[in-house]
Amino acid sequence: MVVKPDWLRVKAPQWQRVGNVKDILRDLALNTVCEEASCPNIGECFNAGTATFLIMGPACTRACPYCDIDFEKKPKPLDPTEPTRLAEAVQRLGLNHVVITSVNRDDLPDGGAGQFVRCIAAIRAISPQITIEVLIPDLCGNWDALAIIIQAKPEVLNHNTETVPRLYKRVRPQGNYERSLELLKRTHDLAPWIYTKSGLMVGLGETDAEMREVLQNLRAVNCDILTIGQYLQPTSKHLNVADFITPGQFEVWREWGESLGFLQVVSSPLTRSSYHAEQVRELMQRYPRTVPGV
Repeated sequence: MVVKPDWLRVKAPQWQRVGNVKDILRDLALNTVCEEASCPNIGECFNAGTATFLIMGPACTRACPYCDIDFEKKPKPLDPTEPTRLAEAVQRLGLNHVVITSVNRDDLPDGGAGQFVRCIAAIRAISPQITIEVLIPDLCGNWDALAIIIQAKPEVLNHNTETVPRLYKRVRPQGNYERSLELLKRTHDLAPWIYTKSGLMVGLGETDAEMREVLQNLRAVNCDILTIGQYLQPTSKHLNVADFITPGQFEVWREWGESLGFLQVVSSPLTRSSYHAEQVRELMQRYPRTVPGV
C-alpha cells in the first residue's frame, strides 16, 4: 500500500461560508462535481464561495474505474428547469466566472449538448458579464453536437485527456485518446477565440516520456490551458494509486508545459480541472481574443 504523503493534506475550511454555499445548492436542488466526485478541494472552494456545477446528473452512463460518480445505464430524463435553477445559483453566489461540467450522457443523441447550451443562455440572461467555462465529455465523437456547444460561445472549453494513451484501456475504457485530441482540435479550428483547456491525472503509472508526449500532443492541437493533479483513490473499489508524485516533479511538468507554449499550466498535487478556474479572467486580459458578434 502506498502511504499518502504530508503534502496532500488540506486545510480545514471555515464552515460558515461552506454552509452558505451548500444551502444555496440544496435550496436549488443542484449537483456539484465537488461533492459527487469527492474532490479534495471542496472545503477551499466552498469557503471561497464557488463550486463546479454538475448538470444532467448525478448518475453517469460510464463507469470509469477512477471516478467516484455513480454509474447508471439509463439515467433520469433531463430536467427542463435545471438551466434556470443553475442561473439563479450563479447570481446568488455572485460569481464572476462559472464552470459547468456534466456526467457522460451517452444515452442522449446529442450527448447533452443542448442542455449545456440552455444553461449558458440562462446564465447569460441574468449575469451577462460573467465568463463561462464548460468542461464537456467527448460526446462519443458527435462533432455536430460539439458545434452546438461552440455556437453558444463559452469563453473556455475544457475537455480532460485524463491520462497517457497506454493507460486508457485500464483507466478510461470507454474513452479514446485520439478522439479527445480531435475534440480539442476541432474546437480551436471552429472557434479560435475560445480558450481550450485539458487536464491530466498522474500517479497511475505513467512515465515522464509519456507525459512529455501528451503535453506535446495537446500543444499540437493548440490547447491553451493545462491542469495536472495527483490521482487519489476515492474508495477501495477504485483504481489503486501507483505513485504519489512529489511537488518538485509537478513543477518540472509545469516548466515543460510553459516551454511548449501553453498560456497557463496549473500543476500541483491537489490541482483539479476547475481548481482556481477563475484565474482565466486574468489570462484573457493578457491574451485577449476577439469573439465574433460581440
